[in-house]
Amino acid sequence: MEIPKKTSSPLADRMRPAHLDEFLGQQSLVGKGTFLEKAIKSDTVPSLLFWGPPGTGKTTLARIIAKETRSDFLELSGVGSGLKDLRMVIEKAEENRAHGKKTILFIDEIHRWNKAQQDALLPHVEHGTVTLIGATTENPSFEVISALLSRSRVFTLSALSEENITELLERAITDTERGLGKKKLKVNADALAVMAGFSNGDARVALNTLEACAGSAKVITKKLVKEVLQTSRTLYDKTGEEHYNVISALHKSMRGGDANAAIYWLGRMLESGEEPLYIARRLIRFASEDIGIANSLALPQAVAAYQACHFIGMPECSVNLAQAVVYMAKSKKSNAIYTAYLSVQNDIRNFPSDPVPLHIRNAPTKLMKELGYGKGYKYTPKFENPKDAEQDYLPERIKGRKYLEE
Repeated sequence: MEIPKKTSSPLADRMRPAHLDEFLGQQSLVGKGTFLEKAIKSDTVPSLLFWGPPGTGKTTLARIIAKETRSDFLELSGVGSGLKDLRMVIEKAEENRAHGKKTILFIDEIHRWNKAQQDALLPHVEHGTVTLIGATTENPSFEVISALLSRSRVFTLSALSEENITELLERAITDTERGLGKKKLKVNADALAVMAGFSNGDARVALNTLEACAGSAKVITKKLVKEVLQTSRTLYDKTGEEHYNVISALHKSMRGGDANAAIYWLGRMLESGEEPLYIARRLIRFASEDIGIANSLALPQAVAAYQACHFIGMPECSVNLAQAVVYMAKSKKSNAIYTAYLSVQNDIRNFPSDPVPLHIRNAPTKLMKELGYGKGYKYTPKFENPKDAEQDYLPERIKGRKYLEE
């Protein structure tokens, strides 16, 4: 029996879809004939990781899966829970198993769990004590241990379309049981459009906005929505996936020589509250990685920008960063140093312990000299003709290797 939502709970919670056919968006994930839809219907759902922005239905979908497969739904938060909470959940799951009932363990923000916590969960996933469904806004390749990744299917949820959000809002306006239908609201089409557009694909944001508007008027207009919102929201999380998307856009714009795009992405970061020293550090890296020997002044320029940020901070240092970003974008580029070092890394992985050639080893003791340390070394300043001083400096197996083009 389904427990009705309390009317005192937030609208976004009350309007959660209870069945798969109510679930909006993500048709490539749960539409007819998809792997997940078939797995749910056949009750063969494996451990899953849902990766996507906030408000795309990760928690809702996990609840639906538990309901459709008649599994006990146990939930932990990656923020406040720990090993003690996990042990309690596992005890309950083992009790369920003894009675022939499956357990779905849903961990919201699983990326918040450290390696030790994830390691503790692993054997219970391996043995089938629980079916894990983890939700994360971060790239699981970086935040979830490889052993859990290999035992789970990763599904990416996309931000909902404005059409999806509008449909969800209309459903909430007319639903008399879970929504605002009893209020008999009148909501202008342009007001719906503003709410849908502002939400950036986040259903929770849209429904919270609608609920706030409904609390102050029966007729919801575009003007009222804007008053409730007050200021537009920039989609940028300083610790989330979008953070890496934007810094990538800045880096690639500078690499491509587009100063206009580069200064735009810089602005997106700074105006959203990004730490200026973080950007300055990225510029220092860029100066060597993408410009390098093509312009030896790029590195001092980047270091100077870092110092300026350190001395004066925001908002004054924004112009210093803008100067450095434009300089990087307009500068000649060379990745010769970067690619050379990558080749070096590769050789070191393949030949990690190759001995230093005897003739260029230091020989501070008599024994070392007797063993041939330093024997045959040519002290180059003594030779007038550089060719006469030529000798091998690399280990035997990579002798003659050229990392840099002459």
